[in-house]
Amino acid sequence: MNQPTKVRRNHRLVYITQYLTERPNQLVHLSYFANYFNCAKSSISEDLDFIRGVLAENQMGTIKTVSGVTGGVIYQPQLGDKEIQQLIKTLIQQLKTGKRILPGNYIYLTDILQQPSLVDSIAKLIAAHYQDRKIDAVVTIETKGIGLASAVARFLNVDYLIVRRDSQDTEGSTISINYVSGIHRTVKKMELSKSSLKADSHVLVVDDFMRNGGTMEGLISLIHEFDSHVDSICVLVDNSPEKQIHLPEYQSIIKVEIVYNQENSKFELAVEKGTIFA
Repeated sequence: MNQPTKVRRNHRLVYITQYLTERPNQLVHLSYFANYFNCAKSSISEDLDFIRGVLAENQMGTIKTVSGVTGGVIYQPQLGDKEIQQLIKTLIQQLKTGKRILPGNYIYLTDILQQPSLVDSIAKLIAAHYQDRKIDAVVTIETKGIGLASAVARFLNVDYLIVRRDSQDTEGSTISINYVSGIHRTVKKMELSKSSLKADSHVLVVDDFMRNGGTMEGLISLIHEFDSHVDSICVLVDNSPEKQIHLPEYQSIIKVEIVYNQENSKFELAVEKGTIFA
């Protein structure tokens, strides 16, 4: 809808900034803004140059220009250095608080993954790390990490797919595999709808927690059944032992280790930042 009269530049700047940041990694044509504000494209270009500078100066993201008749601009989100440091500090503090070690040496993460603003920051960090790669879809398994994977996909502007452990009537025909999970080497099944992933897709696998890598190995095998490629893997919390299943290179946000504290005679978590920061 066109504006009835021309508006002041500061109004355009606010609108354009919000419009782009709400549509990360989406191509937006300059003609949209020119028509909306009833002004010349040259004026919109000047506005974008100003916004680009402010975003860059404050480490809030970048605006890339795509040339050509069908070109436009793409906003790519970013976490600034101070935000990253605060995110690491928050995650480490929370992981060291409360009863985190569950039976079977799983790590309790539910409370962390229930904080929308925290999940949003983690997702933005992950998306910024991979957004210059060719990613067609974000894939996760039906666990507590679904919200995180969905947020990463939103920032990357790609589909996100949930691999199921049990059949659902709404999924239609599926491809399934058996995989070995957990320290007890239990055989389980995972499956994905045949129509959900196109052949030759490049996939980013996102998961909330990894220990021995069995589930991740299963996800990789399932994706290969679709003649697609696991381009990248990122987990929120990595508790993998040294002699884990051989996996492709992956990144983690936080690395934890269960250690025994002799002073208070109990097991605790040793927490440090993950490999994504290397």
